[in-house]
Amino acid sequence: MVPKVHTVVCSRNNPVHIPHEWYEPGDLIIGGIASHIFYMYPKLSFNIHPSRVFIDLPVVMTKLYQHLLALVFAIDEINENPKILPNVTLGFHIYDSYYDSKMTYRTTLDLLFKSCHFLPNYICSIQKNVVGVIGGFGSETSLCMADILGLYKIPQISYGSFESVMNEQTKFPSFYRMVPNEGLQYQGIIQLLLYFGWKWVGLLTPDNEAGEHFLRAIEPMLYKNRICSAFTEKIWYHLHVTGNMFDTVDDMVHSFLQRISFNNSAGDEITLNEYGELAAGFDITNLVTFRNGSYVRVKVGRLDPQAPPGKELTINADRIKWHSGFTQEPPLSICNANCRPGYGKKKKEGEKFCCYDCDPCPHETFSNDKENEICARCPAGQYPNEGQDQCIPKTANFLGFDETLAIVSTFCALLFSLITILVLGIFIKHRDTAIVKANNRTLTYILLLCLLLCFQCTLMFIGKPRWVTCLLRQTSFGIIFSVALSSILAKTISVVLAFMATKPGSRIRRWVGKKLAYTIVLSASIVQVGICVLWLATSPPFPDLDMHSMSEEIIILCNEGSVLMFYCVLGYMGFLATVSFTVAFLARKLPDSFNEAKFITFSMLVFCSVWFSFIPTYLSTRGKYMVAVEIFSILASSAGLLACLFFPKCYIIVMRPELNNREQLIRSKA
Repeated sequence: MVPKVHTVVCSRNNPVHIPHEWYEPGDLIIGGIASHIFYMYPKLSFNIHPSRVFIDLPVVMTKLYQHLLALVFAIDEINENPKILPNVTLGFHIYDSYYDSKMTYRTTLDLLFKSCHFLPNYICSIQKNVVGVIGGFGSETSLCMADILGLYKIPQISYGSFESVMNEQTKFPSFYRMVPNEGLQYQGIIQLLLYFGWKWVGLLTPDNEAGEHFLRAIEPMLYKNRICSAFTEKIWYHLHVTGNMFDTVDDMVHSFLQRISFNNSAGDEITLNEYGELAAGFDITNLVTFRNGSYVRVKVGRLDPQAPPGKELTINADRIKWHSGFTQEPPLSICNANCRPGYGKKKKEGEKFCCYDCDPCPHETFSNDKENEICARCPAGQYPNEGQDQCIPKTANFLGFDETLAIVSTFCALLFSLITILVLGIFIKHRDTAIVKANNRTLTYILLLCLLLCFQCTLMFIGKPRWVTCLLRQTSFGIIFSVALSSILAKTISVVLAFMATKPGSRIRRWVGKKLAYTIVLSASIVQVGICVLWLATSPPFPDLDMHSMSEEIIILCNEGSVLMFYCVLGYMGFLATVSFTVAFLARKLPDSFNEAKFITFSMLVFCSVWFSFIPTYLSTRGKYMVAVEIFSILASSAGLLACLFFPKCYIIVMRPELNNREQLIRSKA
């Protein structure tokens, strides 16, 4: 049953006639400003006299009549219950805002001061005692009401936008809002767009303050969620209801959308938060239309602000019925097609970020993210496949014993070791012959043992690097080679001193002997030992992983710790080799039957050539090939020393034993 409503009929002598009002007397009056009726009139163009403009009959939004009925029903229920307000009756006086700011100001003043005549700021009757006002269905209406009611300290309960009147609330603390927070509505819109993957949308707003507020609130949220607005259309407010606004957009908007509205389902729990806002969520409703023009509302989801983060939105996609005009369900709303895997976005000049070209991913990057479509580097230890649409694990790169290079290197090291042992055995067996005794056979044994160890130390460079092998392989190689070079230097200096000692009256004769040779070997070697000890004490080598030097492999290597110390070891070896070469070169033509200077000169030339070419080759390679270069350099230089210094002597000892005596050597000299 609809409560009985008295319509006030008074004599009118006002500048502007306001025909629509609803009034019921009472001890206390609750005011109301409805948004129920509006007039359609064309926008003034000043092409004709304004008096000729015809204002049509009013249009009534019957849907919004429920707000009037709710207020009337509530007041009647209170009046009929003596326990609520005993001995006091409530009345109401309701005006319409007509969706117009000027009329809102006028009707608010009428609510406060008009009895049968409009006298602003004067209360000429005690029949109407307005204790509060309900109304303001839109933010623009709420603000206009607040401008008047705030001056007279009249409490206002509004349905308008809370965010747009926050500043007003600081001046008029009785201004409240009793609908769900618009921020939640905007967030629900964003979540719906993201759920369906709609990144290319249009914004259609009324050309008023409420529309401006909507744009200020929604546009940053769209940008934050990587959604572009294809257009923003501001429609003159009155045209919004007539349907003429649909002339301004594509066919991208359907006629049935004019009847969409969202209501809370019956039975929802309604609560207010600390701001006076409803904490209830929203039902997501699908309008299912039929050929005869009728439709039904189907609940397909829910936006619940009380749900855990990330679960506020729930959608039952099976219940959604899309319009028959769509060729795809759900329909696409993007500026251009998504980039295929292996391709990334490339910005179009002058276009919004939702519009882009797709370019192949750069080298060593991949793309398979349908959301971001951005080329990125693979995680550490992985690399892109050929299509650059996924990452695959990198393979380990080190010189394993099963590698061809390792097998060849091991074979060469063992072969040269066997040859060195054979040469050492020959020299030991013929240790009392003239050619063995000629140049300090102890130095010869030391040199052969060092060459044997040099061949053997290459095996520490093969296999997966370990802490022990990393710690020892460079230092042991450096020390062993330094002892070998020191022995060669001692041999060379011994040759020079021996020749100089044969001159009559020479005082150098006292320097010739084994003690000098041993002193040279010991003092020259101890320097390299000191460098290696300092290296191990300050920044020792250690096993390490290099994930970036090679695109498809992880290099397992021995990090040298201090590159400076590594090159100090090599540099000192080069210094010993250079000194030995220089001394041997100067002594190569000395007239001595037992002179080894020529062989030493050639051997040092081979040695220096190998290690001078080693440095640029070593620096230009990576992984197992870098290790192979160092192994080759050690084997080649050691083999060069072995061949140049000992093969000629072995030939005489084994093949020409008749030449291995002092008389033959003296005769060949003559």
